[in-house]
Amino acid sequence: MRPDPPSNAELLRSLGRLVRGLSALFWGLPVALIICFQTAKTEFFKSFGVIPPLAVMAWLLYGLWQMRFFQRQERIWMSALDRAQAFALVNCGLCPFLYWWNRMPDQPFFTAMVGILAASGLLFLSDLNLVLRRLTAMLPDEGLRQEVGQFTALNRYLVLITFSLLILFFVWLRFPSLAPPFADFLMLVDRVGLWLIIF
Repeated sequence: MRPDPPSNAELLRSLGRLVRGLSALFWGLPVALIICFQTAKTEFFKSFGVIPPLAVMAWLLYGLWQMRFFQRQERIWMSALDRAQAFALVNCGLCPFLYWWNRMPDQPFFTAMVGILAASGLLFLSDLNLVLRRLTAMLPDEGLRQEVGQFTALNRYLVLITFSLLILFFVWLRFPSLAPPFADFLMLVDRVGLWLIIF
């Protein structure tokens, strides 16, 4: 049995929260990139400790949480949101390791946690593209649906390529003798690895 459709006032409130959530994601993603990069590689936020990356990751989680109030009866939409929120929550839990890794880069545990955070961040971006696609599927504008479909497909391919390069790179770091034909390419990835993730 399908739940009753929401009233106009409830729909307007849920649309307001959706817009707040989209705005938080729109502004939060580039800010998260800058703050996380600065925390991991520079001394810019040293005096603030783990607070800047934690705050900006919580900002992204808040944006997704605001979007939950729109069309709650749509199971596919809610499922896409749940997956993106799960990765956002993992990112919140792992982001303090950026600061600790900056302080002690030779600590293997911190390095592993930053690697997991990078993978989780890429999966979060991939799921966020799916969230946007599911959102536009519920909207009446066909042109918008086509544009978002093309854009999200391109983004997901870029995330897949980046994720594949990261896996190859970490395998090469662990077992350098396994990939002699790719050694020059992987050394280039080593030099620009962090910038590749940022891209």
